[in-house]
Amino acid sequence: MILRAQNLTKKFPGVTALSDVSFDLAEGEIHALCGENGAGKSTLIKLLSGIHPHGSYEGRFEVQGEEARFAGIGDSARAGIAVIYQELALVNEMSVAENIFLGFEPRRWGGLVDWPRMFREAKALLDRFQVDLDPAAMVKDLGVGQKQLVEIVKALGKNSRILILDEPTAALAEHEVQVLLEILRDLRRRGIACVYISHKLEEVFAISDRITVLRDGRSITTMKASETSRAEVIAKMVGRELGDLFPRRASKPGEVLVSVEKLTVKDAAGHERLHDVSFELRAGEVLGIGGLMGAGRTELLMHLYGAWGQRSAGVVRLAGSEMKPGDPAKALRDGLALVSEDRRRYGLVLEEGISFNLSLSSLNEITRGGLVNRSLEAKRNRSMFDQLRVKATGLEAVVGRLSGGNQQKVVIGKALLTGPQVVMLDEPTRGIDVGAKIEIYELINQLTAEGKAVILVSSELPELIGMSDRILMLNEGRIGGEFTRAEATQEKLMQAAMAHA
Repeated sequence: MILRAQNLTKKFPGVTALSDVSFDLAEGEIHALCGENGAGKSTLIKLLSGIHPHGSYEGRFEVQGEEARFAGIGDSARAGIAVIYQELALVNEMSVAENIFLGFEPRRWGGLVDWPRMFREAKALLDRFQVDLDPAAMVKDLGVGQKQLVEIVKALGKNSRILILDEPTAALAEHEVQVLLEILRDLRRRGIACVYISHKLEEVFAISDRITVLRDGRSITTMKASETSRAEVIAKMVGRELGDLFPRRASKPGEVLVSVEKLTVKDAAGHERLHDVSFELRAGEVLGIGGLMGAGRTELLMHLYGAWGQRSAGVVRLAGSEMKPGDPAKALRDGLALVSEDRRRYGLVLEEGISFNLSLSSLNEITRGGLVNRSLEAKRNRSMFDQLRVKATGLEAVVGRLSGGNQQKVVIGKALLTGPQVVMLDEPTRGIDVGAKIEIYELINQLTAEGKAVILVSSELPELIGMSDRILMLNEGRIGGEFTRAEATQEKLMQAAMAHA
């Protein structure tokens, strides 16, 4: 065993995040760690990586037979542990190459950075791991999935003996997922051990040798992947059996709420990113939108909301009234809400509490004479907090300290408190466990039963098929195909997404 943890317990004020957790990892093994949000996975990673230093927890763990007494992440890195976190840790104002070598820059005589060598070696690393990115590109200009690939290359480039991956494929397109899984298989053949954390159980079973399940901060069981099943893992994770993973309840479509006609949009550089897009969305309907990375899914939602792009042609109508581009505040007032893909960048003020964040988009509803009605605010926010089952000590808990899934619930709650007629969800279940996904799916059912309409963008084809009434597949900014739920198969959707790719 290259890593062994025994009886780890980690407590925070009012919360026991880990309780008597044991876990081990063999050389050349891919060991999956599964559990709902709040199960303790992130705390365990932070403990193993030195973020929670030795002495701040009970129990012990060993690396290559020696007890680890990490004082910080530097000690962890020197011991051969590299971590790819779910939330990106890149410097947006630096290039891809600078991020890959941040803190380990190749230097010339005199201590100056050897820039030509840095870019050569960055290009070699990107090519080695089949990542098609320019090492000179600025990270701020990349999409979320591309940034995730930079994180992966950055970690793999350090030749670590233990690699911990926290939801590494959450923002990746299907073909990029397959590239990553093949990279990990190659690492396994070379004797490198991996801890693989993912809510995507199809990936867990495709790549892992063993699976350990955490629930409520405890290690429930460790099983060989070949000797268990998806249903058993889910039952262990949530402590109960789950039926239909995609519980879409049919609703009767009503009036047209959104109408898009021949929409063409350019980016800030004047390049057309959306071409001749047309569709309608009715009350009570879920319209799924899929496509490969770069197909224009996020750009379409951001433009409808008024937050991106220059419209060069086309008309957008909401409940029959034409919507002019470039005014998100008006879109929100008119009943159009957006839950963005990058919750930490666009959806939350991480240093503030849950209540503060829930109120942000609907302050006009709780403000009287320029002052916030704290009693009304607390009542509304408590109701939403309870409805979404946010796991936190209370409404004043700092959002930046919540798990990814609970942060996502706060973003969704903030949007719902505006009372929208149309809710646009961009990757709403990214990085969220199976139990929380079911809760969001049921929320979608509730919205459509109330006569609201939902646009659901997802990279997961089973989710699109399972939760959509109709599906549009985007292909290089154009509609590559439209399918009813009955017509849709994963093969048909991928063909529509890749017809011109």
